[in-house]
Amino acid sequence: MRQAPPAHPIGAHIQIKGGLAKGGLAYTDAVGARAVQVFVGNPRGWRLTAGDPRQDALFVEGCAERGVPSFIHTPFLVNVGSPTEATVEQSISSIAHNLARGAELGCRGVVVHAGSAVGEDRYEAALRQLRERLLPVLDAAPADGPRLLVEPTAGGGRSLAATVEDLGPYLAALDDHPLVGVCFDTCHAWAAGHDLTAPGGMTATLDALEATVGPGRLGLVHANDSLDGCGSRRDRHTTIGEGSIGVAPFAELLAHPSMAAVPVVVETPSERDGVPTAGHAADIALLCSLRDEATLKSFAA
Repeated sequence: MRQAPPAHPIGAHIQIKGGLAKGGLAYTDAVGARAVQVFVGNPRGWRLTAGDPRQDALFVEGCAERGVPSFIHTPFLVNVGSPTEATVEQSISSIAHNLARGAELGCRGVVVHAGSAVGEDRYEAALRQLRERLLPVLDAAPADGPRLLVEPTAGGGRSLAATVEDLGPYLAALDDHPLVGVCFDTCHAWAAGHDLTAPGGMTATLDALEATVGPGRLGLVHANDSLDGCGSRRDRHTTIGEGSIGVAPFAELLAHPSMAAVPVVVETPSERDGVPTAGHAADIALLCSLRDEATLKSFAA
């Protein structure tokens, strides 16, 4: 009898008000998250903040006790492809800092937006800049530390990677470094033009992703519905099943072979009916039911 594939843990980008461990783990339990993503500083600023050693230790211990894989998301300002030197310098410092914090916290990965060339005529130059500035950081990072998970964006501003096929030249610029993985965001892919609602659309997109980057590179999925249409280049998340993507593509996502054991987190609105945790709890419960249904079908096949 064929064994079912390992279930992918499903969770959320958690709120950490009150401390990484005190607030973050309480939120994790409240929404039923089995995977977590956090910011370890201001997501809209450059300040590099050291962790609280006690909170760090309790967070590591708490995640281990729960069997919850953890991830860090870098600040939104990070753009190694920028034409502005100050932005590039701060971006590299931020990535290096977040990789170091990820190692301290036992995280599996550090998510970074692919960035933008900020101009159609700068694409090749931006890729060369990516290679020159980011490769040394990757080479200096410990081999047993977190992977840097590149997240394709919604496609605005001459993105360095928006479609999954764009990841080919992006990873090539980084010599297909072993510490580089991929974070796949459903809302971003939809906004970039992948029609996830067409028959087999999600399957085709994930097939193309694996064909482009190779097996084993997918390290995390952001499961988000979208307020906008396919190809809009607009990054506006909404509750799963209440946007233009709908529920069915997420069932297809969770049944795809490349998703075996890959963690999933939602970045959807967390508050519903005045309850701060209700939105995330409902999205996680829905995805878990879709995952379990896909696992049963695979097991029975």
